[in-house]
Amino acid sequence: MFKVRTGVALVAALVALAACGGTDQADTPAADGPRTLKLWHYEGADSAMGKAWAEAVKQFEASHPGVTVTFEAKAFEQIRQSAGMILNSDEAPDVMEYNKGNATAGLLSKQGLLTDLTSEATKRGWDKLLSPSVQTTARYDERGVMGAGNWYGVPNYAEYVMVYYNKDAFKKAGVEVPTTFEEFTAALDTFVKAGTTPIAVGGAEYPAQQIFYQLALSKAQRPWVDAFQLYKGKADFKGPEFTYAADTFADWVKKGYIAKDSAALKAEDMGVSFIGGKYPIMISGSWWYGRLAAEIKDFEWGTFLWPGNTMSAGSSGNLWVVPENAKNKDLAYDFIDITMKKDIQNLLGNSGGVPVAADTAAITDPKSKELIENFNKLSTSDGLAFYPDWPAPGYYDVLVAGVQHLINGTKTSGQVLDEIAAPYDENLADIGN
Repeated sequence: MFKVRTGVALVAALVALAACGGTDQADTPAADGPRTLKLWHYEGADSAMGKAWAEAVKQFEASHPGVTVTFEAKAFEQIRQSAGMILNSDEAPDVMEYNKGNATAGLLSKQGLLTDLTSEATKRGWDKLLSPSVQTTARYDERGVMGAGNWYGVPNYAEYVMVYYNKDAFKKAGVEVPTTFEEFTAALDTFVKAGTTPIAVGGAEYPAQQIFYQLALSKAQRPWVDAFQLYKGKADFKGPEFTYAADTFADWVKKGYIAKDSAALKAEDMGVSFIGGKYPIMISGSWWYGRLAAEIKDFEWGTFLWPGNTMSAGSSGNLWVVPENAKNKDLAYDFIDITMKKDIQNLLGNSGGVPVAADTAAITDPKSKELIENFNKLSTSDGLAFYPDWPAPGYYDVLVAGVQHLINGTKTSGQVLDEIAAPYDENLADIGN
């Protein structure tokens, strides 16, 4: 029977924690008798992933009689802030969604908190289903750096940052979909002159820093991304890429493209305001796609890639990881395997997600086709540039604070760049680069 519990359980788990380290767990059943697969993820029920994974749970239970799936819905911030503590205890789930990148999955793999999935990836063919670019976030070396080494997670969808736009608002303002960066800023100027703040932004969480990163990418080439993300060279925080991003972001606030009160707003505030028609533009990830399709009723909307960029923030989606302390690893592997099946992947694609192993001919929804085609443009041209908070543990909060300073005008661009460079450099020293 599929049971759903809420994130409140996390509080009880934290209270119960003792100062215990991880212990080796066998991949075989922990005990005879009734068994439970403990599953955590933070996707909404109406999202593409939420729909696909709910169907995966049904198929799992049908193929595993006598096994109960206990699902606990978590908030992204809950998992981000508490994962290390939870996974280093006997409260760990059997399988959970976790953020990819050096600062998150890489750090936990380095700490010995995640199960090495390399043999399962080979045995079950996951290594054949996922393209090399998507595999980047699944594998981590002994330093916790992505792109090489063993498998510590399995992505079953992909994602990227794009521009969502209100077609009705664009038509009313006489604005065409821009194809160049100059046309994009001209469109933003048109809205401002009409008394409309064009871009919905959440400065208290990830959305603002992703705009900052998109601006940096407009001046970047692949070697710059590899230096910043994979430590293949020196990341220059006073170079043209980051300098342009900081200066331009601050200028966008002054010009009225971004609201000056957005520093305190969260991602949910951003999404709700766009869904409500308050702003004509929202710059964010494909994870919003299914929700917008379900909730926008009063206007026509669409998407386009950031004009003029050859690269965009994007990668595989979040990972299925199996904690080292999981009690039912064999069940976890079986569940992950089901999420990689063609019918689950096709459902994900037709629900507004970006599948990694779907039958493309089975994707029938026109909007979903557009979403997947734009992702394919990026992935086939080596255009996925990962996310700005990945390189160092705790970097997410550093970047949030940095862009908040740019929005509020409390620090200069140079001061913000110094602020975000320091912890990055400290992390390089820690890992021996």
